[in-house]
Amino acid sequence: MKGAQILIESLLREEVKVLFGYPGGSVIPFFDALYDAPIKFYLTRHEQAAAHAADGYARSTGKVGVCVATSGPGATNLVTGIATAHMDSIPMVAITGQVKSTLIGNDAFQEADVTGVTRSISKHNYLVKDVKILAQTVKEAFYLARTGRPGPVVIDVPVDIQNHDTEFVYPQEINLRSYRPTYSGHPGQIKKALKMIYAAKKPVIICGGGVIASGAAKEILRFAEKMHIPVTSTLTGLGGFPGTHPLSLGMPGMHGTVYANLAITESDLLIAIGNRFDDRVTGKLDAFAPEAKIIHVDIDPTSISKNIAVDIPIVGDAKNILEQMLDQLNEKKIPSLKTWNKKVDDFKKKHPLSYKKGTKIKPQYVIEEFYRQTKGQAIVVTEVGQNQMWAAQFYKIDYPRNFLSSGGLGTMGYGFPAAIGAKLGNPNREVLNFAGDGSIQMNIQELGTVASYNIGVKNIILNNHYLGMVRQWQELFYNRRYSGTPMKNPDFVKVAAGYGIKGLKVTKEKDVKKAVKEILTHKGPVVADFWIEEEENVFPMVPAGEAINRMIGGMA
Repeated sequence: MKGAQILIESLLREEVKVLFGYPGGSVIPFFDALYDAPIKFYLTRHEQAAAHAADGYARSTGKVGVCVATSGPGATNLVTGIATAHMDSIPMVAITGQVKSTLIGNDAFQEADVTGVTRSISKHNYLVKDVKILAQTVKEAFYLARTGRPGPVVIDVPVDIQNHDTEFVYPQEINLRSYRPTYSGHPGQIKKALKMIYAAKKPVIICGGGVIASGAAKEILRFAEKMHIPVTSTLTGLGGFPGTHPLSLGMPGMHGTVYANLAITESDLLIAIGNRFDDRVTGKLDAFAPEAKIIHVDIDPTSISKNIAVDIPIVGDAKNILEQMLDQLNEKKIPSLKTWNKKVDDFKKKHPLSYKKGTKIKPQYVIEEFYRQTKGQAIVVTEVGQNQMWAAQFYKIDYPRNFLSSGGLGTMGYGFPAAIGAKLGNPNREVLNFAGDGSIQMNIQELGTVASYNIGVKNIILNNHYLGMVRQWQELFYNRRYSGTPMKNPDFVKVAAGYGIKGLKVTKEKDVKKAVKEILTHKGPVVADFWIEEEENVFPMVPAGEAINRMIGGMA
């Protein structure tokens, strides 16, 4: 087979059914082979969108997402999407074309050092210099992407390698001496952890994205219910524990719930599962959970004690370790936490998420109405900024892989293409993308993609005519000096119409319910422009560098 055919056959062996990308000179052989392949290819309108779509497909299905681009600018346009997936540990394989092997290093037309550029933002990357190792490379890439702590892997394939011939042999298994993820927790550490849990009076579980990656949602629910321990879920962990459960504390950190932050601050034991103690969660480090001992479960040993010193580290897969803990639980030693549970419930009653009604549309109300009419069953995707935080606060997520958002990198322009990937991975599900008027314009060209393939993504633009989150900081900390944040936007309804897509504009609160119903009953893609209160803020808010129990406002 030619190298291009080997690439296609290898993707088929990995059960790839959907591919996102953009062709170019250095991947023409690959696209020629793709022409006859039973893989559904979706032409995005920008390579960044191809990477985000692969990411959204992976987050929503648990499968490896795949994208492809040509050399040089095509490959570098993937970089933001690769970095986004890397920060949030999303399994993805990015295939890039490269100039001829003989021209590498000569500043050839559309040449870029892809492996050099992506080394720090990928789990691993390859430059394939011999067609004989191409199949082995693809097998390794998928193995690395989906095992251990998942992540994106880049395969850079020169155009001449795509045209070279060799015998096709696909490996049955992979054995990499330098890569041995630990899946089972150390029995001694688990024993110590259980002893510490039995002694705790005010424990809190932190559910991170690793719970979703490992498929541990059922196990963390069983564990929390058996022990009666309240659970707070990070942004990428939302859905790992049911958001409507009585033990749920919602999200912690900068824009988390007051009650989650108060519970962490008063806790005497944090059981952190699959999270990395991001600075948006911890706030001021020396004031974070000052009374608590910490048990940290993570498959990546480098994540443990990186930001927060822990007392009992347990390296391994979250699902396996929770199963081990559940198997070894001594029912007689489970402490009564009635006093602690009552105190946490009091926190919830005293400091609920809320907002003031006004004369203009409130974004929180829009999200609540979508939650009500979808009965909480939609896959929710967000852009980045205020829209992201409002969605995380007011659309309660009960199931894993139902909330997709750029957590670590905070990538504006992520939501729309990620929603495309999610819809194609879950064609029978409602997929909502909550966007800001700034974020939606980062990849608005993907209206062409949803129009071409009739992909029924619903874009809900919370339009405040500002770059809202930056404006909020300028209001609170820079004396309302709105530098660079006011937005003069296009008529989004006309933009949608230009692509042949249904669009609607909503400017009055009384029209919100009717508009939401109209959006949800429409079978194809929608662009909905909700004109919200211009200076509405996301509250609560922990100022940068402050302790998480020092929040501004519990009500907008």
